[in-house]
Amino acid sequence: MTTDFQQGRIALGARLRELRTEAGLTVRQLAARCGWPYSKISKLENGKQTVTPDDLGTWARETGRPEAGEELKARLRGLETSQRSWRRQLAAGHRPVQEALAVEYQRSAVLRAWEAAMIVGVLQTTEYARHIFTAYTELHQSVRDIDEAVRARMKRQETLYTRGKQYHIVMGEAALHTLVCPPQVLAGQLDRLMGMAAGLDTVSLGIVPFGARLGLPPANGFWIYDQRLVIVEDWHAELWLDDAENVTLYTRVWETLKKSAVYGRQAQRLIARARASLDLA
Repeated sequence: MTTDFQQGRIALGARLRELRTEAGLTVRQLAARCGWPYSKISKLENGKQTVTPDDLGTWARETGRPEAGEELKARLRGLETSQRSWRRQLAAGHRPVQEALAVEYQRSAVLRAWEAAMIVGVLQTTEYARHIFTAYTELHQSVRDIDEAVRARMKRQETLYTRGKQYHIVMGEAALHTLVCPPQVLAGQLDRLMGMAAGLDTVSLGIVPFGARLGLPPANGFWIYDQRLVIVEDWHAELWLDDAENVTLYTRVWETLKKSAVYGRQAQRLIARARASLDLA
């Protein structure tokens, strides 16, 4: 699948090729000037490799257009604001990521979420969150600031009790059963969800049952902040999408999944059934 990030990388590559050809340089000639393998020139021009700011400065200088360096770097910054790799984001650990998200929660009035197989962060208990952060820290081999990350996530949950906020959360029933933590921890998590489903004024919690007819196949989790921003989470990166076309698309996806969800007592029954199925011996 071609992502907006990849399309942007291809467009940046085309601009790099334009600068090279305007300078009358072959791929090998520019590679020699830059001190790079000639294959790097080809990869950058064809959007097969992400360029660095230093690379862009070198490219502009060696094609005789040093003034183009800032333009190229601005294009790169545009790419990085839409796709935020976990490698870059987690360089200082999970806590800064949680604090950056807190800003979006605070400035938003209506938040919509979809998550297929995990309890959404804003509803997680401390211990459930601890296991989630531990798993992702090990996956990405990132700074181990789990306690700080958990505290930042719990701090963000204070917005659940802010008058005027509206949280519309839809999760798959699999989220109630997936053992990403010990059964005892999941039991406590389900107890908290039961309270949410019973009625917190700011939260509407829907569960899509296993046997529900779906209008779309469920995919990655995402959040919609008002109608201005969508954050989509993948294994390698987050996508921050703020263009109207994508916000409209994800809103349509969310509305489609919501149609299959149950609420209130029906949701509570699903949560209770998942709780009863746990082996707590």
